[in-house]
Amino acid sequence: MQARKRPALLITGTVSPYRRESFRLLARGEGVEVAAFEEAGPPVAGLAVHRTTQAGAVRLAASGSYRAVICGLGGRVALPGSYLAARAHGLPFVLWATIWAHPRTPAHVISRPAARHLYRQADAVATYGPHVSRHVEEARGARGNVFVAPQAVDVEHFGAEVGEDALARVRGILGTGAKKPLMLFVGRLEREKGVESLLEAWRGGNLGSEATLVVVGRGPLAEKARTAGPGVRVLGYVPAADLPPLYRAVDVLVVPSVRTATFTEPWGLVVNEAMLQRTPVIASDAVGAVAGGLVEDGRNGLVYPAGDVPALTARLHALLAAPELRERLGEAARADAARLTPAAWADGMSHALHAAEARS
Repeated sequence: MQARKRPALLITGTVSPYRRESFRLLARGEGVEVAAFEEAGPPVAGLAVHRTTQAGAVRLAASGSYRAVICGLGGRVALPGSYLAARAHGLPFVLWATIWAHPRTPAHVISRPAARHLYRQADAVATYGPHVSRHVEEARGARGNVFVAPQAVDVEHFGAEVGEDALARVRGILGTGAKKPLMLFVGRLEREKGVESLLEAWRGGNLGSEATLVVVGRGPLAEKARTAGPGVRVLGYVPAADLPPLYRAVDVLVVPSVRTATFTEPWGLVVNEAMLQRTPVIASDAVGAVAGGLVEDGRNGLVYPAGDVPALTARLHALLAAPELRERLGEAARADAARLTPAAWADGMSHALHAAEARS
C-alpha cells in the first residue's frame, strides 16, 4: 500500500472569512494544514487550522510533520523562522508574496535586502497578481517559478442576483429615490485609503443636490466624513452578508487609495465584490486591482492618478451622467470578476507548491 504523503504547512496571520473557502480547497487538493498566529476564526470543515504563535508556527515547520512550507510576508518571526526551518530540514519553501511596492520607512529600507533574498531564494513564489509578480521578478531575475494565486471573494455570495425588493429596502434606508445618483466607498476610514481626496472631490465636485455619497467602514476619519456636508451618509460597519444589495443599488464604487511610506494597496477586494454586482468602479492607479489588471480603464471601470482630485471629480461626472456607460462597464466588470474564484486561488497556489517540490 502506498504511504500517504505528509501534508504541507501554510503559515499565515489570519484565516479571514474571504480566505476560508480558498484554504479549504487547497487543503482538499494538496493536504495543506494552516498555522494561524493571529486569528484562526471559526472552524472550517475539511481544513485543519493550528491556533498558535509565530514561534509556534516555526516549531511546526521544523517538526518533521510536513513535506513543504508556504509562508506569507507577514510575521517578523514567522517568516524568517519558517524559511530557516525549511532550509535546515530540506523542505520546499513557497513564499506567498502580497506587495507590489516595498514600504519606504527607515525600518523597511533596512529590511529590503532580506526581502529580496527571500524573493530570490524561495523555491517558488505565489503572488496576488501580475503586479506583484513583476515586483518579485525584479529581485528574482530569471529563476522562474512565480505563479499568480489571484485575489478572490465568494463569487456565489457577492454575485447573487438582487431582487427589486432588496434594492428598494436599501434606497429606503438611504432615503434616496430610484433615480438619484449614489456613490459608495467601502473600507477603512484612514488616510491611505484616500478618504480625504474622495471627500474633497465630493465637496467641490458640483455633483448635484440629489447625489448621495454612502460611506461604509470605520476608522479615524469617520468624523471627517460625517461632517463633510449634506448628502454624505456614513453607515459604519456593514456585514458582508448585507453588502451585495448595497453594491447593486449604487451607481459607482470609488476606491481612491493613495500611496504612503508604509502602504500601497495590495489589491482591494471590494473591487471584486462590487464588480460581481455589475457596479462599475472608479479606482486610483495606487490600487492593486488596477495594477494587477482586474480594473481596466474604459472596459469595466475608470482609472485616475492617485490623489488627483480634479481627475476623480471628472470621472464621477462622466459616470453619473451616462447610464449607458455604467451599464456597459458593469456587464464587463461582472464577467471579469467572475473569473477570480477561490478555486483559481487554490489552483495558483497548487502550481507554486508543485514547482517548489520539483525544484527541491
